[in-house]
Amino acid sequence: MIVTTASGTRFTFGDGTGEPVAMRFLTRAAERRVLLDPELAFGEIYTDGTLVVERGTIADVLAVALDQPDMAPRWAKLQWWLRYLIRNIQQFNPRSRSKDNVARHYDLDGRLYSLFLDADKQYSCAYFETPDASLDDAQLAKKRHLAAKLLVERGQRTLDIGSGWGGLGLYLAEIAGANVTGITLSQEQFEVSRARAAESNAKPAPAFLLQDYRDVPGPFERIISVGMFEHVGVDHYDTFFKRCAELLTDDGVMMLHSIGRSEGPGITNPWIAKYIFPGGYIPALSEVLPSIERAGLLVCDIEILRLHYAETLKAWRERFMARREEAAALYDERFVRMWEFYLAASEMSFRKQAVMNFQIQITKRQGIVPITRDYIQRQEAKLRGLERGNQPRLQIAGE
Repeated sequence: MIVTTASGTRFTFGDGTGEPVAMRFLTRAAERRVLLDPELAFGEIYTDGTLVVERGTIADVLAVALDQPDMAPRWAKLQWWLRYLIRNIQQFNPRSRSKDNVARHYDLDGRLYSLFLDADKQYSCAYFETPDASLDDAQLAKKRHLAAKLLVERGQRTLDIGSGWGGLGLYLAEIAGANVTGITLSQEQFEVSRARAAESNAKPAPAFLLQDYRDVPGPFERIISVGMFEHVGVDHYDTFFKRCAELLTDDGVMMLHSIGRSEGPGITNPWIAKYIFPGGYIPALSEVLPSIERAGLLVCDIEILRLHYAETLKAWRERFMARREEAAALYDERFVRMWEFYLAASEMSFRKQAVMNFQIQITKRQGIVPITRDYIQRQEAKLRGLERGNQPRLQIAGE
């Protein structure tokens, strides 16, 4: 990778293999900002247009940069520790703040998400059963895989915490026959979900509520949460799992799907926290499992999905960039650069750093789920058969 400074000086990084990549700083101020606070400033100067990629894409730049030995200035380590010390304040998410944080990201113009998500608007890690699977097929496989491990049966009361645009709840209701309640804090997602439920052929149709997980009444035989736990906040893990324990019946099953870090506790990247996911945090398993234990719950199964989210984000980024003019018409060019950086940086964090997805299966008692994992394939085969007879109405979400 060739880096050109504002004064024209050139530096070369990398081992010389792969496609050449080049970027240029347009101002001395941009260079100073990166030196003073690289984790925050790099995304800011790309968004502002004072850093330009002359060859390749910002994803290519990040791929090379994250492959280099740590070149951060010494004060960057101090910045990390200072941010670690105040992370509890940043992730303090009482009801009102949780709703505001959700609105910052999920209540953007709904047409934006239709530009790059699959037809069902699944905004979480897909499950690529084969390398050539399409995004839509991989997102359907994700729902099927989770439903198989949830062991959901017809008529069971099922809570979907963080129900998004309703796709997973509709799948569980229409395909598995569950009696679904989905909750979200996003007004935009709530309205789309409720409209989709009205068109559903499930009996009963899923009920989607604009409600905090701390306030929903129970009980439920099944609880599932996909892509929501990252917004709970480290000081609220005990509250989250204790509430799930209160809501789950004694013979119930819960599935938790979340982004996680393979290393120990850390911080949210300051650029992501400021511009994309305020109040969000990617947890380490060492931070999650103690809260599950303190809630009196049992962990029955943990599955780690490594590069599945990298492939999901690559598909999102390519689809987004193919329709960047439409995104710019909704917002502006600065917004497009910000979201390109967000998708590219997120993808490369999964490819180059210790970031993954975990799926944790939880019960309250022993003997609730089978003692070997063969049942997952059997359940998936059963669900595939049901899918053929009940095609979900995926087109509604993309309209």
